[in-house]
This record gives sequence, C-alpha cells and structure tokens, in this order.
Amino acid sequence: MTLDVRADADRLAALALAEDGTRDVTSDITVPSGAAGRGVLLFKGAGVLAGLAYADAVARACGCRTEWRAPEGARLEPGGIAGEVLGLLKPLLRAERPLLNLLQRASGIATAARAYADAVAGTGARILHTRKTAPGLRLLDVSAALAGGAGLHRLELASTVLVKDNHWQALRAGAGSLEQALADARALGVTGLQVEVESEAQVGEAVAAGATRLLVDNQTPVTVRRWAALAREVAPAIEIEATGGITLENVRRYADAGADFISVGALTHSVSSADISLELSPDTAFSAG
Repeated sequence: MTLDVRADADRLAALALAEDGTRDVTSDITVPSGAAGRGVLLFKGAGVLAGLAYADAVARACGCRTEWRAPEGARLEPGGIAGEVLGLLKPLLRAERPLLNLLQRASGIATAARAYADAVAGTGARILHTRKTAPGLRLLDVSAALAGGAGLHRLELASTVLVKDNHWQALRAGAGSLEQALADARALGVTGLQVEVESEAQVGEAVAAGATRLLVDNQTPVTVRRWAALAREVAPAIEIEATGGITLENVRRYADAGADFISVGALTHSVSSADISLELSPDTAFSAG
C-alpha cells in the first residue's frame, strides 16, 4: 500500500527550506552566476531507498529536478546510486541539505522496516508502524515504513478505537463498561475496535465486549501464545497484535507465537538515518547553463 504524500511533501519542503533563511551567502561568493550542476545521490552504506516524493519536492522548490535510478523501496548496496539532482548550481546547493535530511530519515526508517519484515517472512505476521513519529513528519515516517515492507496502522485517532491502559482506568473511574464503550463506537460507524490487554481477565472482557483486535503489550511470546489461544477459542477471527519490547532478535518468536501483527515503535522513534551523500559530478558541476 502507498500513501498520497504529494501535498505533504510540498509542505515539508517549504518548511525545510525556510529554516535555512532566504539567502545562501556562501554560494553567493563561491559559485559563478549561471553555473549548472549535477549532484549524484550516493548510498555510502547498504539500505532501502525511501522518501523520493519529499526529495522531489525540495528539488522542485529550488528550480531543480531529480532523475531516479532506483524506485521507492529498492535495496541499494554501498556505492549504489539512487539518482541525480540537476539544475543551476546555486539552488542545487541550497536544496542539498534539506533534501538529504528527508531522504536519509526516510531511507533509515525503510531500512529498519525491511529488516523486521524479513525477520518474520513466511510466518504470516505483519510488521506495523506506530504513532511514535516525529511531530510534523507523520506521513514521511509512515510512508517510509511502508516502503520498507511494514503495514499501515493508525495514522490518526478518528477512525480506529484503541483502548489502552489509561482508557481502562478512565472506564473504571467512571463506572463505565468496555462492552458499552465498544457498542458506542460501533454506533458511530467505527469497525476497528482494538483493546490493549494486560491480564487474562482483560482478555476475556475484551473478547466478550466484541473487540476485533487484542493489543498484547510488553508480554513474552509464551504469554502471547496463551492469550491468543484463549481469545480465539471464543472469537476465532479476532486479531492479535504484539507490541512493546520487540527487537530484531526476538521478533520472530512473537510471530511464531501467533501474532497477526507486530507493531514496532523503534521504526520511527529511534531512527538511524541512512548514510547518503550528494556528490557533485566534476564534469558537469561548473558548466555554463
């Protein structure tokens, strides 16, 4: 699945360029007027390419253009060329840092997502992103996770119910019931009724209330397996999502335990940006244009 991020890419490109101010004084004093350039986007380490729409938007806002040699989601080895940025050299240099910031972040997320997706390959489990994204970068982060092979989780709060521990406390404090809360959601037309469970008692209550997915947070694979079996005895179609404490070393154990989905906050909250550089091509960087 892909997201339509074009409008968001234009928004983010404008913000990123505005942070650098209205003038590049260094280029003004070093770059000949009218010089044209070609910048090669080089992967210095292995990774998965993502964020192309955002890089395009930065280049376009600077009057430059991109020519991609690899598609979104492609794996590149060290030394691999993702594409090129072409245009007048002064605006190309202005685009360089914002373009790389977005491309590196997105590709880092995609690379991590691909590693997790590969780790559960063949199990039927699906890796999901979370809402632990950088403020203002939700669509960039999520689209990058999708490019790496993760699945789409909640983008916002309006379309899916997710009753977590604090919601449980609010229900108890207000003498409300989970069954009534989920019934109220169904009356509003909400079909995704997800409930976080922290005990076997909550598993039973959530299943009886009509939850469509159980979110099993910070439990061992053994517990995930046991609670999944309990839930499916009553509701065979119920979905099981494991989350919390998931690493590349243990993610397959959660998949083998019967989790349909495994959500990994680290994909976006602990980003290790891809090592990508923009290298000017010597034979074209200072040609007249």
